[in-house]
Amino acid sequence: MFSTNRRSFLADLGMGFTGLALAAMLHRDGVVRADAADWSPPNGKPHLEPKAKSVIWFFMVGGVSHVESFDPKPALTKYAGKTIAETPFKDALNKSFLKDNLRVVVPDDANGQMRQKLYPLQVGYRKRGQSGIEVGDWWPHVGDCIDDLAVVRSMWTTDNNHGAQLQYHTGRHNLEGVFPTIGSWVHYGLGSLNDNLPQFVVLGTPLADCCAGVNGHGSSYLGPEHQGVMLKVDPKNPLPFASPGADKFREEQKAEFDLLGRLNRLSGIEYPDDPALRARIKSYELAFRMQSALPEVFQFQRETKETQLLYGLDRPETSGFAQLCLAARRLVERGVRFIQVFHGSNGGAGAWDAHSGLKANHSRLCGQVDQPIAGLLKDLKRRGLLDETMVCWGSEFGRTPGAQSGDGRDHHPFGFSAWLAGGGVKGGVVHGATDELGFHAVENRHYVTDLHATVLHQLGLDPRRLAGPGRKRLEIDYGNPIREILS
Repeated sequence: MFSTNRRSFLADLGMGFTGLALAAMLHRDGVVRADAADWSPPNGKPHLEPKAKSVIWFFMVGGVSHVESFDPKPALTKYAGKTIAETPFKDALNKSFLKDNLRVVVPDDANGQMRQKLYPLQVGYRKRGQSGIEVGDWWPHVGDCIDDLAVVRSMWTTDNNHGAQLQYHTGRHNLEGVFPTIGSWVHYGLGSLNDNLPQFVVLGTPLADCCAGVNGHGSSYLGPEHQGVMLKVDPKNPLPFASPGADKFREEQKAEFDLLGRLNRLSGIEYPDDPALRARIKSYELAFRMQSALPEVFQFQRETKETQLLYGLDRPETSGFAQLCLAARRLVERGVRFIQVFHGSNGGAGAWDAHSGLKANHSRLCGQVDQPIAGLLKDLKRRGLLDETMVCWGSEFGRTPGAQSGDGRDHHPFGFSAWLAGGGVKGGVVHGATDELGFHAVENRHYVTDLHATVLHQLGLDPRRLAGPGRKRLEIDYGNPIREILS
């Protein structure tokens, strides 16, 4: 049975029924206790000299075709309609990690001959910028920024279904359970740059429950205060349920929060090392401050007309995502550490999951995001913010070199692309490679936690010096910074 004393009761009463219920659950679950004596949380200071202050993390939900975006493969068109075994690249089928993957390589007949009908490129490509990096024609605006990008063409994961969305953000297969995301590790490791705003923000529709849900921006065992805060691009209601209500004066609400704060601190005397209580106090204090700070972030009319046009706010097909990109820049300016921006979440596997109709699908979706992303890169650069802001773009996997449903491509985790810009990242470089068919990474292969380690390193964090209480991490969790793309 839940029991408490007078002081704790008063503190929880100040929060209403929610506070009482939460306190009961904390006791019931045994979380109202001091941290382990042999563990101490980060002090909010970097472990090494940082090259970046903030991160904008773009995630295209469903799986973008790497061979028609940032890793074009003309051999697919040259040998279209042939099986891999009928091309000069038949050795691609001999890779040990392909033998059990029937979604990519399927039996052709009773004799077990392997078949993969190659599907031609559905869009052209050309060399871009002074660096001459090849980019698909669905990305003309981002292609214009290629000299600021480091393209990594050798990413891989182990999940060939959309659980890879969770794996991309946590480094763990969804069958292993739930783990902290890259954004939560950043929040956990570094102090705030602006106490009036959350330090880990989520923009756009998050991942669907089928594939990751809230765990795609969650903090798992690091504690609730380090999970992402979902915001809506709405000046009147950017944080759902945070408004004090039309009939309440701000001065009245401030007095209530002051009283609540004093009661909470009394509880803190009894439970000085309780992380759940700390998170609860911080969340209420932050919510009050955000009520005035957040609406201003989304007042895009304060931007010049030229800036609004740069992002594509004037065009119906780009305006929605343009608002997210412009909001990301305004959040960076105001000191937010990590902004996670989703595109394509549709309540299922994701809009980019083009098992059929790939040409129409990718043409439409690239048209929604290409100009806004490029507008953000150009805007950050001209304001001097790109030097201290890392921009990362990716998807949970690529698409197969072979056809599916006649005019689509299947999931492909063996080799795909991501790119980074700003924050001490070299521009106009390509790192890693897939084979001639885009089938698998063959040079400088990088598991997704290498991407995480690169982000943390540029922020001044050493993953091996970040630990949670009572947790032992696996070697693969840490990853290794991709130093070849760092200046």
